[in-house]
Amino acid sequence: MKSFRRPGISRGTDRWSQRVTTGSNALDLEPGVFRLDDPRAIALSLKRSAERSHRRKTTPFRSAMSMLNFFINRAGKQLTDAQRQRLEAAKDELRALYDRPRRH
Repeated sequence: MKSFRRPGISRGTDRWSQRVTTGSNALDLEPGVFRLDDPRAIALSLKRSAERSHRRKTTPFRSAMSMLNFFINRAGKQLTDAQRQRLEAAKDELRALYDRPRRH
């Protein structure tokens, strides 16, 4: 009898989201970037990572914003309100660093 895994069911050791965050083909993130207290510092770190990367498939802005959104979405309900606000503020800082309009 064949053993199979249903889609969406994890073995417990298969932490694909952690692998994406640490070994993404788009960015090499600085350690602890999402734990920084200052939203501007988070945005600057993501900008540095995106601009240094030669493996990204899109613009530095889109790569940095994608990684930030990925982290927020994967953390989900585990983020406190303060953490979520800080990361959302980092999005605005990232937009400002790249001269993009802020979202309302």
